[in-house]
Amino acid sequence: MRKAKPKKRYVLPDPKFRDVNVTKFVNNLMLQGKKSIAYSIFYDALEVVEKRTSENGLEAWKKALNNVMPAVEVKSRRVGGATFQVPTEVRAERKQSLGMKWLILYARRRGEKTMTDRLAGEIIAAAKGEGAAVKKKDDTHRMADANKAFSHFRV
Repeated sequence: MRKAKPKKRYVLPDPKFRDVNVTKFVNNLMLQGKKSIAYSIFYDALEVVEKRTSENGLEAWKKALNNVMPAVEVKSRRVGGATFQVPTEVRAERKQSLGMKWLILYARRRGEKTMTDRLAGEIIAAAKGEGAAVKKKDDTHRMADANKAFSHFRV
């Protein structure tokens, strides 16, 4: 029998938009405990998005996040000495977490000069259904689709 599940930690909403998801995103964006810098990067990126697309920055970010969140993923499962990639549905919290992490990861890999511009560029691209983060989601879905034959091994 496994140990008891740890208590769920709840985060406080961010000061500007009063949104818990923004705080979660900023916590993922933060490096070395520099939360105020992470907040300024995020808020500035949303302003850049508003200037470039002339739509609400927060709405564009939410749309981008929805476009990046995966519905299915593959998990390794050992059956009789062989390892199979078994497609499984993603829980809502993990969906959101993966989406945020992918947006940030691929924003960091972009070529713009500042993190604000990189994040803004990735948000704009993801909101349109383009960009590296959306490609990652599509690859994940494609891999799950390719391994659909092993779905009967589901845990």
